Amino acid sequence: MDRIDLFRIFIRVVETSSFTRTADMLNMPRSTVSTAIRDLEIRTGTRLLARTTRAVSPTQDGKKLYEHCLRLIADVEDIDTLFRKERDGLAGILRVNLPGRIGRLIVAPALPDFLSRHPDLSIELGMTDRAINLVEEQTDCVLRVGPLQDSGLISHKIGELHLLNVASPDYLERYGVPTDPHDLTSHHVIRYASPVTGRVEPWEWMENGESRSILPPACVTVDNAEALIACCLAGMGLIQIPSYDVQQHLQNGELVSVMPEWCAEPLPMSILYPHRHHTTNRVTTFVKWLEILLKRHVLPD
Repeated sequence: MDRIDLFRIFIRVVETSSFTRTADMLNMPRSTVSTAIRDLEIRTGTRLLARTTRAVSPTQDGKKLYEHCLRLIADVEDIDTLFRKERDGLAGILRVNLPGRIGRLIVAPALPDFLSRHPDLSIELGMTDRAINLVEEQTDCVLRVGPLQDSGLISHKIGELHLLNVASPDYLERYGVPTDPHDLTSHHVIRYASPVTGRVEPWEWMENGESRSILPPACVTVDNAEALIACCLAGMGLIQIPSYDVQQHLQNGELVSVMPEWCAEPLPMSILYPHRHHTTNRVTTFVKWLEILLKRHVLPD
């Protein structure tokens, strides 16, 4: 096994904290991963990983080598596509993950034009509202909406997503139009529960510069945006939703905006990358295109 292969295996072990997960990701026996790390430690003359029964973590020397390996592998990948870049600008496979409705309504319809300009590029497009592990699922970049956790990933904020309070005309005719959040105690909302944790999101609004929340009565709880909108259209209650998600429904009168002065705090929209993936040509070009697309169709001026 040459040094580049050893470096690739070492990077995966550090990022997954597991020999077994690395072996699964690289489709090789666990013993091969273990042997590769042992060979690399012999070559470098130092201990690179601290092993416990539960996880593997890099030593101080391992952290230094990891940073060098990231730069080296990025350079190798640049060399692999150097002359293709001169001819076309993009080549290879790009793995992207997007929230479901943004992917389906905004990005997928625009992709043919992007790919027509880069015929040597192949895109693997995942659409899900759950948070994914970019390293384990070998994803180059992901679009996320909402506050970010300290994940060690590189992030690039592209804007803020404004939310609206909406309901169907049928619901408002039956229950009346709320004028402020305190009226919601006599209304129904459609609750949204995280598909990962099951946590129910409260109803939120900004008041005197502070975020406030309550949990109004509800007759239905959903775990995805499609169901949230469908139940609202069916007159089952009020929802809070990004404005782009319901623009067409607002325009044709299927939904109505209520309490416009009592909206939730805007949600940050960010693109995340695992380490140096953001420097590769195909990723930076795609992200620039995606940012322009989202600012045109999703984000406010």
